[in-house]
Amino acid sequence: MEVFVQVVDAGGFSRAADLMQLPKATVSTLIQQLETSLSVKLLHRTTRQVSVTADGAAYYERCLRILSDVKDAEESLSRTRLSPSGRLRVESPTGLASEILVPALPGFFERYPDIQLELGSSDRPVDLIEEGVDCAVRGGALGDSTLIARRIGVIHFVTCAAPAYLAKYGAPQHPRDLERHRCVNYFSAKTGKIYDWDFTRDGERIQVPMPGVIALNDSNAYVQAGLAGLGVIQMTDYLLLEHVRAGRMVQLLPDWITDPLPVHIVYPQNRHLSAKVRVFVEWVAELFANHPGMRLRSPAHPLPEAA
Repeated sequence: MEVFVQVVDAGGFSRAADLMQLPKATVSTLIQQLETSLSVKLLHRTTRQVSVTADGAAYYERCLRILSDVKDAEESLSRTRLSPSGRLRVESPTGLASEILVPALPGFFERYPDIQLELGSSDRPVDLIEEGVDCAVRGGALGDSTLIARRIGVIHFVTCAAPAYLAKYGAPQHPRDLERHRCVNYFSAKTGKIYDWDFTRDGERIQVPMPGVIALNDSNAYVQAGLAGLGVIQMTDYLLLEHVRAGRMVQLLPDWITDPLPVHIVYPQNRHLSAKVRVFVEWVAELFANHPGMRLRSPAHPLPEAA
């Protein structure tokens, strides 16, 4: 049943075999034995893809419930709830992973030493089912309504530039001044669209496309472009905080607010929420609730003070 569910989720035998760390031949044999014992064809196989039959789809839903019940029964008779163990695959945006999650992980492993965490960090969208991911931290609007989402924080943005850039081009006093500056743009890894910048102050709202000679789609590379003096940048404050304190970057337009983005942790709704996923979700929610850069703020603000 576990192999069958993984094949359906992954959309093929090879991917399922990789995710379960089994030989592809073993996966294929197990599915054949399952179909023989049930006297039902569960999967349509072609040279290019594997799809589920009508009987297979109904069996898949039953398997999910049965495997969930089995997992609950095992955990209720073991110490798994107190000390969850096993491989946990998590995805996170690059900046959140490097600046917030990774520095806090020693505390996580002190609590849960038997979890083997695989933390992928990328600013591209990840298909949790296709790539075998247990849960993911995501910033911004959620596009996949099939996922269970829990809001755990909010991301704030600030506008900054390197001192060398400001010495050459001057500092903007109003968002419209940015139209005459060089800016570093950020584009969506999914759509390729360059994001406009937005500013709000005292009921006035401005949204403008920024002129620039470079656009990136990785948050760490984006910050490095700002540090190199390539132009004005607008990025999450937790990535810029230390650079501003050290004088490597200067905050611009501090009395203008840029719309914050919500941060969620998401996981597939058809997957059993295992103990290891549950404790990670709770740990991340606690971590973000106590992080000064993740709290809601109503007025225009400078960068937060050090904790």
